Amino acid sequence: MWASFSQVSEVASVPVEAQLEAYRSELTGYCYRMLGSAFEAEDAVQDTFVRAWRNFDKFEGRSALRTWLYRIATNVCLTMSTSAQRRIRPMDLGPAGSGTATHPGEPRPEQIWLGPAPDDRVLPEVADPAEVVAGRESVRLAFVAALQHLPPKQRAVLILREVLAWSAQEVADLLDTSVASVNSALQRARATLASADTEAEVRRPLDSEQQALLARYVRAFEAYDLTALTALLHEDATLSMPPLPLWLRGPEHIAAWMSGTGSGCRGSRLVPTAANGMPAFGHYRRDPDGSGHVPWALIVVGVSGGRITSLNNFLDVDRLFPLFGLPDRLEEGSGQPE
Repeated sequence: MWASFSQVSEVASVPVEAQLEAYRSELTGYCYRMLGSAFEAEDAVQDTFVRAWRNFDKFEGRSALRTWLYRIATNVCLTMSTSAQRRIRPMDLGPAGSGTATHPGEPRPEQIWLGPAPDDRVLPEVADPAEVVAGRESVRLAFVAALQHLPPKQRAVLILREVLAWSAQEVADLLDTSVASVNSALQRARATLASADTEAEVRRPLDSEQQALLARYVRAFEAYDLTALTALLHEDATLSMPPLPLWLRGPEHIAAWMSGTGSGCRGSRLVPTAANGMPAFGHYRRDPDGSGHVPWALIVVGVSGGRITSLNNFLDVDRLFPLFGLPDRLEEGSGQPE
């Protein structure tokens, strides 16, 4: 009894904003999986916090604060999902194109694309290595893309049950439905995801084999040694460039593109970052107006079996580079931002 009273007194002394902020990272990860956009996820979390702050005087019981916030966040995401189309990848638009194409197609609206998310925004810090790996797997591009094929409520059920390990009863209470309905939705969601493409294994911390592979990739790309680069690619490796609709499959087509239409990337530099539990790089091309390098793409790299399986090039650098904390320019020869 006294311990309980002490806990309540201690929590009461913590500002509401600080109590809410403790859940920002995990809620952002949840909303990202629901919405497929890091920017929409941050908007959803902000909306969640505003609603929680306004109604905090009605909240009872510190032990249920997390559940209460997830209820609000789920309702926010479900509302946002009703007014938005499913976010997709270029692979969803049609078959792979040719590496000899002279034009990648007209850019499609930002709202249709699945976007990348910085690890530090969507993955809470945890000490258990198994939880680190599980968290990274649950934000992979392929997995989040597969989630977008589910109706919003099925998506919420699967994330809460399979990713966050909530019980069927807890999910039923959150969604104001029955345990039977939750189990049925979960079964249908699992069936849909079973047929989804989930390329790329999760990047595990301190994985020396993957680090060596990525080091070879950086050397080959910056030297624009296409022979060395394509030797690192899986035979079914893909290259995509949203918001452009063209995507390519196979080392031959990727090399043809890079030596032809994409040859403007010669002389580029890469700055490492982390996205979606996968290796990622800020890609800087030579500044056409002078010395130095300027942002061109955020590259999220899929890896499996000691080979690169996907090169996901996101070209919306005006928004993505600030989100990932990447510099807006690189000096010539210094390796440091200007």
